[in-house]
Amino acid sequence: MTRRFQRRALSLILATSVAWTQVTPAAHADPRPAQIEAWQQSTSVRLQVDGSLSDVLAVSPSDVWAVGQQEIWDVWKNRGTIRHWDGSRWAEIGIRDNTAAGSLRGLAAASPSDVWAVGDGHDGLPYLAHGDTAGFDRVRPSALRAGDWLGGVDAKSGKIVAVGSREKNGLILTGQGSTWTAQETKDEGALYAVSGGFAVGDTGTEPLVMHYSGGSWKSMPLPPVPGGYLRDVQVDSSKRALAVGGVYRGPGDIVPLALTWNGKRWRELKLPASEARLYGVTGDGKGRYWMTGYDPSRAAEPFMLRCEKGRCETIRGDAQQGRSSVRLQAVAYLAGRSTVWAVGHAVDAKDRYSDVVESFAPKTTTAKS
Repeated sequence: MTRRFQRRALSLILATSVAWTQVTPAAHADPRPAQIEAWQQSTSVRLQVDGSLSDVLAVSPSDVWAVGQQEIWDVWKNRGTIRHWDGSRWAEIGIRDNTAAGSLRGLAAASPSDVWAVGDGHDGLPYLAHGDTAGFDRVRPSALRAGDWLGGVDAKSGKIVAVGSREKNGLILTGQGSTWTAQETKDEGALYAVSGGFAVGDTGTEPLVMHYSGGSWKSMPLPPVPGGYLRDVQVDSSKRALAVGGVYRGPGDIVPLALTWNGKRWRELKLPASEARLYGVTGDGKGRYWMTGYDPSRAAEPFMLRCEKGRCETIRGDAQQGRSSVRLQAVAYLAGRSTVWAVGHAVDAKDRYSDVVESFAPKTTTAKS
């Protein structure tokens, strides 16, 4: 089994795609606090046993979405789930489809009533769902075929882009109205996240970034990072973006990786020395970023990096009784509240999984989750 497929299998099991897309405008009236502290409130959407959340999307304080899966270790019972926060409680949103989703990995919204989710179907086809708080319907593009895999989705009014893989190559699915097209990349590998015309993943041996320009998707030159891979991307504008992932150096030996885009070239961002795994990234649209993941050296504590102007620092939440480890798979920034929502799962001493929702906000802000 190649290293790329070992990583793919692990990401499928743990729903670590970070493939997620957030509704965060490039400019807004959100006040920038002088300093953001690690304020934490830990809750759950109360998934069934062995549940995990893969992505989170924050539209407003009363409109937050999360997707994931329940009973992740049971192939027959495993099913995807869509949850919604209305400002006071989490509720499960139904999917009007008898075949059911096996797992859901990515979220995107063109508007509060135009929300999309991607993942796997129990019928062997990728799963694409569309809806709102009243429920979701499965969308079946004829351009998809058995064996295709989808990890991330981006939504704009009138245009949907989902990314993943087809056999050995990356896959980009584009929908405009009722017309869907599927494009295989020339590069071997897989794509895990897409946002604002940038898609990220890896070739199996190095990071991969695709950019939509001149009516087509093209791979971009990157600094050499042997063993590197990317799992999420935050795009502020055509001249500023940040992609996160890691560098695989051998079994159990992974270091975090972040690449920044300045409109001309990608450069590696210096991160604090650690063996942390990075899965998700979000930003305020003004150059401040938050990255989530997992730090094996302090596994029971929720882990996050905050970066601004090329400098990064670690934020850690409190360890909760009964948790042996916490992995935050995805993160979203809520404009207007300076609040960061992160989701994932915790593992207890008996290796049982439970979903986790963590919120971080300025010390002076009261946040609820």
